[in-house]
Amino acid sequence: MFFVAGARNAAKFREVDILDKKKTVTALKPGEDRAILLGLGMILCSMMMYFVLGITVLRSCADSVWTEEGTCAVINSTVTGDVNCSYSCGSDCWRVSRFPCLQVYVSVNNTGRIGRLSHNEETQDASSECVYIPRCQKDSAAMRAVIVNISHHLKTNQHVSCYYDPSEQQDTVLLTRLYDHSTVFHTLLWPSCTLTVGALIIVMVKLSQYLSRLCEEIGKIKR
Repeated sequence: MFFVAGARNAAKFREVDILDKKKTVTALKPGEDRAILLGLGMILCSMMMYFVLGITVLRSCADSVWTEEGTCAVINSTVTGDVNCSYSCGSDCWRVSRFPCLQVYVSVNNTGRIGRLSHNEETQDASSECVYIPRCQKDSAAMRAVIVNISHHLKTNQHVSCYYDPSEQQDTVLLTRLYDHSTVFHTLLWPSCTLTVGALIIVMVKLSQYLSRLCEEIGKIKR
């Protein structure tokens, strides 16, 4: 009788243990599924960000011919005249304003060649003469003050850092680049972090599942 009662009690304990494990697995599985979905979502978002950045920032950086950095000496800085620009004054409303066109020629110390200075790639594409194009606005005096400050800065600092085309396809020299290597690095940093965190979440969940199965197998062997 005692042996039968002991066997029944042992069977009950095993049943309770199995039920507890099933409850634990049932409770953990939805959380693990949500964690894996979160990791996959983060990886997908990072891939989309890589795609968008690849066709914008990386493409613009790769297409830029102003790849060499040097020191430029200002040779001539003059205001050639006023340039018209248009600004929005409401829905379907545009008005004309004016700003002075500052033309600057520099000599690249590394090569000794002379070129026209431009602020960046956008300024180069928008104007073939002016070193800087301010945002068009109604207050033309404010735009003129910006150009005067730039002219004063270039006259005070005769030597400035610049970027030029080593193949000499472009005579224009840039003062700054929109997408240099530092900009590309900081632009790709966040999608890279998102991709890494998403992958780590999936790896941690898979590792947790593996350790859980390993503990179960060890428990079965001990029994």
